[in-house]
Amino acid sequence: MQFIIFILVYPIIWFLSILPFSVLHFLSDIIYYILYYIIGYRKKVVRYNLKLSFPEKSNQELLKIEKKAIRHFVDTFVEMIKTFNLSEKDILERISIENIEEIERLVRNKKSIIIISSHHANWEWPVHLMLHSVDCEGFGSYAKIQNKYFEKIIKQSRSKFGANLVVGSKFIRQIQTNDDQNLQAIYGFISDQSPILKRARYWNDFLGNRVPIIIGPELMAKRFDYPVVYIQNDRVKRGYYKTKIHVLTENPTELPDYQITDKFISILESQIKENPEYYFWTHKRFKHMGNENKNTK
Repeated sequence: MQFIIFILVYPIIWFLSILPFSVLHFLSDIIYYILYYIIGYRKKVVRYNLKLSFPEKSNQELLKIEKKAIRHFVDTFVEMIKTFNLSEKDILERISIENIEEIERLVRNKKSIIIISSHHANWEWPVHLMLHSVDCEGFGSYAKIQNKYFEKIIKQSRSKFGANLVVGSKFIRQIQTNDDQNLQAIYGFISDQSPILKRARYWNDFLGNRVPIIIGPELMAKRFDYPVVYIQNDRVKRGYYKTKIHVLTENPTELPDYQITDKFISILESQIKENPEYYFWTHKRFKHMGNENKNTK
C-alpha cells in the first residue's frame, strides 16, 4: 500500500516542483481559498492560538492575521515542494543571511555548533544556504515519515545541500559519535514545538502563556560545550527571505540553566509580535497549558 500511494502521489509532487515560482504561488492562492473558505483547515486551532497570544487585539485584527497566516502556511508548503528541484542559484537569489560571518567565525574556531530555528517564515532554506556557505558537516534532527518511499526522497531532497538527517531518537547518539571522532559539525534543531508532556522539565511563559519548553538543544550544548546560535528567519516578500544570526552563547557551560533557552524564546517572541502572520499557528503550541502541576507519570 505504501508503494501504491507513493507512485500515485510522487509524480504530482515532482511535476509541481519543476514549475516556476509564479505558477506555484498562483496554485498556492487556489489551495488557500479551498483550505480556508471551504474546508476550514485548522481554522479553530489558529484562532485559539492567536487569541491566547494577542488578547489585546480586536477580533478584526486577529481575523486579518489569521487569513494571512493560513496563506503563508500554504506558501511555505508549496515552497518546500519546490525544494525537490531547487538549485543553488535559486537558494542564493531567494535567501540572504545578514551576518553569515558569525557562523564562519565559529567554524574557524574548530568547534561544532548547535543551531536553533523556529517555525517562522521559511525555516528550511536558510539552513541549506548556510551549509552551502561554510565548510562544515551538517546534521538535522527530524521526525521519521511512516511511508518509507517518501522518507527516502525527502531525505535526499533535504540532504542535497549538505545536511544529514537523523531521526530525533538517534540524534544524541550521532552527536556523541561525531564528538568522539573529533568531527566538527553544525547540528540543527527546530525548538518551538510542544514537548511530550511526561518529559517536560522546564516551563515558562511563551507569548503570555505558561507552557513546557524544549530544552534539548541547551542540554546538548552544555554536555559537549558547543556554541549556540539562533537563526532568525523573516519574509522579505513572497518567495524571498532573510536570515539574521544570533549567537546566544559561545560558552554554554558558564551560563545558568535555561538561560540559553530563555534567550531564544525572547528573540522568537519579539519576532512573532513584529510579524505574527509568518508564524506557524496551525500547530497546537499551547496544548499542555495548565498541566504544569499535574501528575504526568
